[in-house]
Amino acid sequence: MRYYRDFQVGDRILTRGRTVTETDIVMYAALSGDWYPLHVDAEYAKSTPFGERIAHGLLIVSMAFGLMPLSDMAILAVSEIEKVKFYSPSKIDDTIRVEMEILEKTKKGHKKGFITAMVTIINQRSEKVATVILKMLLTDMNLA
Repeated sequence: MRYYRDFQVGDRILTRGRTVTETDIVMYAALSGDWYPLHVDAEYAKSTPFGERIAHGLLIVSMAFGLMPLSDMAILAVSEIEKVKFYSPSKIDDTIRVEMEILEKTKKGHKKGFITAMVTIINQRSEKVATVILKMLLTDMNLA
């Protein structure tokens, strides 16, 4: 378990990869209600500049959060998700991975503090897919 005190500004965490599947896209559409044809209609998507279906942007961000080692961190809460920016689409069979860089630490009281991280989502071609700034409240003590 990594606590607030264990992180330093400039620390980087690289994750494993995860491949985007058609099932991911269809399940996200069903869950979110976002059935926009660019994501779910192959014939429509062929007529767009992308030439094929692309994943929902927020699906990719959600998948990225799932790749991050959040369960290994003493997180009390995610307090802010800001400045989400998309650079390139993710398509079926693309594999994404995440690089987290700690940008800032702010002590909050005696036993906790905020960590701000730049989350960069990268595909198998080393193209930047998206960035997100994530602010998390971590404890500095074992809660178990």
